[in-house]
Amino acid sequence: MGKLDEMSITKIVNKLFFLSRQKELDRHYGEHTVDLQEKVLRHLVDRAKDTEYGRRHLFSTITDYESFTHNIPLNSYEDLKGDIDRMRHGESDILWPGRVRCFAKSSGTTNDKSKFIPVSDDGLQRIHYAGGQDTVAIYLKGKPDSQLFDGKALILGGSHATNYDITDSLVGDLSAILIENINPLVNLVRVPKKKTALLSDFEVKRERIARETLHKNVTNLSGVPSWMLSVLTRVLELSGKQFINDVWPNLEVFFHGGVAFTPYRTQYEQIIRSSKMKYMETYNASEGFFGIQDNLADPNMLLMLDYDIFYEFIPVDELHKEHPNIVPLEGVETNVNYAIIISTSCGLWRYLIGDTITFSSKKPYKFTITGRTKHFINAFGEELIVDNAEKGLEYACNLTGAEVLEYTAAPVFMDNNAKCRHQWLIEFAKEPDSLDHFSDVLDKKLQEINSDYEAKRYKDITLQHLEVVKARHDLFNQWLKSRGKLGGQHKVPRLSNSRKVIDELLEMNL
Repeated sequence: MGKLDEMSITKIVNKLFFLSRQKELDRHYGEHTVDLQEKVLRHLVDRAKDTEYGRRHLFSTITDYESFTHNIPLNSYEDLKGDIDRMRHGESDILWPGRVRCFAKSSGTTNDKSKFIPVSDDGLQRIHYAGGQDTVAIYLKGKPDSQLFDGKALILGGSHATNYDITDSLVGDLSAILIENINPLVNLVRVPKKKTALLSDFEVKRERIARETLHKNVTNLSGVPSWMLSVLTRVLELSGKQFINDVWPNLEVFFHGGVAFTPYRTQYEQIIRSSKMKYMETYNASEGFFGIQDNLADPNMLLMLDYDIFYEFIPVDELHKEHPNIVPLEGVETNVNYAIIISTSCGLWRYLIGDTITFSSKKPYKFTITGRTKHFINAFGEELIVDNAEKGLEYACNLTGAEVLEYTAAPVFMDNNAKCRHQWLIEFAKEPDSLDHFSDVLDKKLQEINSDYEAKRYKDITLQHLEVVKARHDLFNQWLKSRGKLGGQHKVPRLSNSRKVIDELLEMNL
């Protein structure tokens, strides 16, 4: 018992539940990473060959990647929507074997209509929970002195509701579906209580979470940065403390995802003044769990290759071609902006999820999220993507001392004098001394990192200097609340080719 007594609870848990997986994850860094994906493809096709979709597309004849792409077309949500709706009404063996009980309501679109992404039992275990477990496994491997399980995990989630009044069927935020179906053992190390975590009214939820966790030993946080920041702010107000680490002295890591962390990092560092605090990014979406930051000194994420997800990629500049050059993992190149295609055990077949990434390396396969296929500005040929926006804002904030809380940008189309520009609506946590100076710095940085934007800005001939409009306090949250989207995984589109969102926000910005 001597050695066991010397071990912390975290070390015991790591040895019992994560050590063997940590060794398996080494395969992601070896010479045979493509083999992992080939095995996933064979598994998915074999499991689904007797579904309606499998019979319709002759899955039984698929023997390799070439026959896979020959038999199955590229799919948008609209292409699969009819089958998904049948699944929502309780039909079995449509896109995946058996009956799918849960559907993640996705807000990752500028359309008013929601997407309902099927989440099968296999997908829950072999994609979403696998990603959560691997996040902890990778973190613990890199931090052997962690005390993660010596305290509680504050996990922030959304809400769910009954699907079509069908017994035992749910629709809602993916985070709520995960909390609802989680292994009961996890509830021993999680706060707040389940009833609170699944509340639909975010303002009520925020208050209750803050009060329930105030006197707990919270060691780690998980959630979307914007909503977690709101909860932490309320915790500070209730505690009367200046810093979160005065409330939770053993807090050591924030597992974050859903939106880019760049606009929020400075604000977190201001309220968490602890040298041991770490921030670890994950790429988890309604459609799947795709990546984990495996090195806290490297912002790029490791692509997870042995879940029930088979990947393909299209260069973004070929998206609208009749015959785009679609490649599997082994065909990707570094520094190319790709749209992601996935096939999964949730019944999504060759499905364009709408996100874009760029690979920074192929040994191992590591990447950064660059934006969404629908969230960009290309009104005048400038091809501005979210990654450009994040880098430009980070630079402008560092140079001016400003802090950005929320933002969105859209084009201002040509007037009678052929003048046009980009308009940025920004809610500052800390305003710059000069909005004009901030605008200048941002505009110049965007030209530096995007040659298309630079070309269109040349001598103000095509595109004029960008405009920054200051948003009043809490504008973005109030806009989300007015649409019933406050909390959970909901977010305002960062960039848009349309003025619909920004005009609605500007109308409220009075």
